[in-house]
Amino acid sequence: MKALARWLGLVLMALVALQLFFVAHIAFMAVVAPQSTSFQRSEAWRIAHDKGALRWRQQWVAYNQISDNLKRAVIASEDDSFTNHDGVDWDALEKAWEKNARAEQKAASQKPATQAAPGKPAPKPPKIVGGSTITQQLAKNLFLSGERTLLRKGQEFVLTLALEHCLSKQRILEIYLNSVEWGEGVFGAEAAAQHYFRKPASQLSAYEAARLAVMLPRPRTYEKLPNSPYLASRASVITGRMGDAQLP
Repeated sequence: MKALARWLGLVLMALVALQLFFVAHIAFMAVVAPQSTSFQRSEAWRIAHDKGALRWRQQWVAYNQISDNLKRAVIASEDDSFTNHDGVDWDALEKAWEKNARAEQKAASQKPATQAAPGKPAPKPPKIVGGSTITQQLAKNLFLSGERTLLRKGQEFVLTLALEHCLSKQRILEIYLNSVEWGEGVFGAEAAAQHYFRKPASQLSAYEAARLAVMLPRPRTYEKLPNSPYLASRASVITGRMGDAQLP
């Protein structure tokens, strides 16, 4: 029993030390921009492995050098209560949970009919809706892997609260816009603006910003489908909602 207690104590100490490391790293970001994120490094490794070359386009720009159009578009598209919540939008999370449960129930009800007709194609798996805020997305991209486990989700919540406690909303949005993926090897607002529109991020129009915001859930997919009707129609919707988006 003593050996087990000692082992559990060491594990607990390691977990506490890890959280302190994360908090110190986040506090440091209040004054120093992160050089890279966990997601960026994993993507760089994947691209280098698959294509034999490192593709990484990113240029950090200050908050005031990013068009307000892009800030408003991303908030309207990804997290319309960004300036008001404490890092987690519990209402959006509950709605996402209910939507996923309905999708899973629908998929389960269709499964027997599909099995009875083997000649028909299998139904598509239910679409999973995340409900994550901008702060949660940043926490995941900065430090965590893409796996979906309760342990990883719990760590994401801890990091989210640390980000909200140590950084201002403006700094959180600044880091997010400078590090988020906008295509294969394309990270941050400046690289995205140059890649898609051949202009700096400070000069993006409302519609251009809305198109970039709509790309965020699946940037590598939309990079290959620039003329997607969904991308165009959704960008028009986001453009109409940008006036209601509150900036930090």
